[in-house]
Amino acid sequence: MKIAFTFPGQGSQSVGMGKDLAENFAEARAVFEEVDEALGQKLSDIMWNGPEESLTLTANAQPALMAVSVAVMRVLEAKGLNLADKVSFVAGHSLGEYSALCAAGTFSLGDTARLLRIRGNAMQAAVPVGQGAMAAIIGLEHGDVEAICKEAAAGGICQIANDNGGGQLVISGSKAPVEQAAALASEKGAKRAIMLPVSAPFHSALMAPAADAMREALAKVTKHNPVVPVVANVRAAPVTDAEEIARLLVEQVTGQVRWRETVEWFAANDVTQLYEIGSGKVLTGLAKRIDKTVSGTAVNTAADIDAAIATLLG
Repeated sequence: MKIAFTFPGQGSQSVGMGKDLAENFAEARAVFEEVDEALGQKLSDIMWNGPEESLTLTANAQPALMAVSVAVMRVLEAKGLNLADKVSFVAGHSLGEYSALCAAGTFSLGDTARLLRIRGNAMQAAVPVGQGAMAAIIGLEHGDVEAICKEAAAGGICQIANDNGGGQLVISGSKAPVEQAAALASEKGAKRAIMLPVSAPFHSALMAPAADAMREALAKVTKHNPVVPVVANVRAAPVTDAEEIARLLVEQVTGQVRWRETVEWFAANDVTQLYEIGSGKVLTGLAKRIDKTVSGTAVNTAADIDAAIATLLG
């Protein structure tokens, strides 16, 4: 039996997240203070008090979610957890990959916060508001959605952005082709095809300027090989070389988040327990739908941390 730690992505943010950790644990407080300092902004104030529209901004949500994940990790470590001893792999959903890499020692906390601020700003700036779109397609297989995207892409960019598993795929690209693909999906028997209220077409070729910005930012930052392998989003396979990790993070900006395949890879490689470290429990729910042999546990409160420690170190 192997254990993997997973780290949530955008959409898992909520006003108030991490506040009880900061109130209960000096280690968590130190994380939020360090992130505030790295960004030159009181991000923790927005996280705990809102307003929600400020927290939802990509440039805020990304470092904020990472901060909560790393705060949980630091508390677990203070209670005796050694990641390399107890955990076989880490993985994160989109921005969560940065949280995973910070937890595994590839990037420092301050650098991770700054990288995610650059990433958030660059993704937002890559496409003028209103020109891109994303849609969730529920109830069709990957191959069907791929074929629909190919048909719609005659009119511009349209591709799979996230394969979340359980028949849930997200498509991304130029507005008209994505709208056409959503309509086609409904015609072809999708249970639902929902346009998403997002500010940019993430994980599509339209994000190429953001990929360039991340290539430049990642080249300048100090990197270490992770203490445990990271299962990379765009590869759905483990990686241990810091330079290769950086290349894959650049690829991830325009590439597909292969989350279904990541969980399937875990299941095929004797991972039976996933701990979702940070805000919410989206990944825990997805794991359940993807492979019943893998059980997930969300860890984001003081009680969750105590329960996880009892299991991991018991």
